[in-house]
Amino acid sequence: MAAATATAMANLPSGLGICTTAPEIFYLPELIFGGLVWILVASTHVEPENPQGWVMFVSVFCFVMTFLWLIIFVSGAHKNKGGFATADVVYHLLAALFYLSASVPLATVTLDMKNSTTVSIVDRFRYYQIDIAAVVFSYIATLFYFVHCILSAFRWKSF
Repeated sequence: MAAATATAMANLPSGLGICTTAPEIFYLPELIFGGLVWILVASTHVEPENPQGWVMFVSVFCFVMTFLWLIIFVSGAHKNKGGFATADVVYHLLAALFYLSASVPLATVTLDMKNSTTVSIVDRFRYYQIDIAAVVFSYIATLFYFVHCILSAFRWKSF
């Protein structure tokens, strides 16, 4: 069993190898689109607070965790310990589910923003446009995390 684990860890890329392998190549788009969601939601009028707060939590949490996961893979720290292939699948599945659970309320809040009367018509239109961009980027981030999860699961099952 130890030999199988050592072989599995040897198949996981490290260093600049993560820029050329299928699942790891998604780290950069995940960071970019997750960061855009974070920035766009933070720059709008937060109403109602609860769904927007969840979107902020998901985008910040996934951004930080993906960055840490990227650092672990680049540094090669995953080579010394077992279970990183499984953890990769679990994390990206969790991130995809989190982003999906944040994207749907964000889209609902954006649709409801058209009828809001708490801000002026000019600000409402500007916030509406920013929120539309956040919704699109949120669904794109969901897609990247989901594809990363699927490719990581294929790699995990091949061990």
